[in-house]
Amino acid sequence: MISADAVKALREKTGAGMMDCKRALTEAGGDMDKAIEVLRKSGVAKAEKKTGRATNQGKVVAVIRDGKGAIVEVLCETDFAANTDRFRDFVTEVAESALTVSGEGDVSEQVNELNKENLIGKIATIGENMQIRRAAKWNATGALASYLHMGGRVGVMVEVEGESDPEVLNDLCMHIAAFRPTYICKDCIPADKIEKEREIARAQLTGKPANIIDKIVDGKINKFYSEVCLVNQPWIRDDKTSFAKLKPNARVKRFVRWEVGEEL
Repeated sequence: MISADAVKALREKTGAGMMDCKRALTEAGGDMDKAIEVLRKSGVAKAEKKTGRATNQGKVVAVIRDGKGAIVEVLCETDFAANTDRFRDFVTEVAESALTVSGEGDVSEQVNELNKENLIGKIATIGENMQIRRAAKWNATGALASYLHMGGRVGVMVEVEGESDPEVLNDLCMHIAAFRPTYICKDCIPADKIEKEREIARAQLTGKPANIIDKIVDGKINKFYSEVCLVNQPWIRDDKTSFAKLKPNARVKRFVRWEVGEEL
């Protein structure tokens, strides 16, 4: 006879459902370690059955500590599961694990390997297909900040060198979340991209004098910079200024803006 206390203890150790715990203990003859092994094997089987199911919900979480920052995106099947404490806690665990891997930049492969068994277990207990879609880690030389929008539907992380303060960094993160910049500054834009924009602008001005066309094209390119460059966009707190004007002694070194399920 499997006691309720044994079932409770196994649930606390594994997070598995009550009936799954009872079945595992029964199969293991009441042996706790063997029951955990049964649940792990069952979790692998359940995970394999769910691998073909679409995952387009989830969370982005960022963690910053001791000059290091990590941001991860973990997907599941439904918004309901994404908003459970169990799923949120798992995504935070994944983000924390990303801080521990070697190197920096795209660490998706390392983080997936590190969390392989934990992921299988969570698929079994949460009951949905899940995937660690991407993970990044930075070893910063400047100041780091992060921001989560819409409950983690959008996540931002930024590194700024030079002049900075926590309030402005928080505003910068919110600005990135709201205005979706593509580049940091105009010098970051590939030359062929700028030339393509110039060609498009000139094509819209057929028939005008050459000197007029050049001035109009220059104006359109400057407007393009203000649309796609983070430091040139109208500032979130005051659209009459920009981050470049507000903090001339600060340099945005890098940023990411991740949205759950977006095309990569």
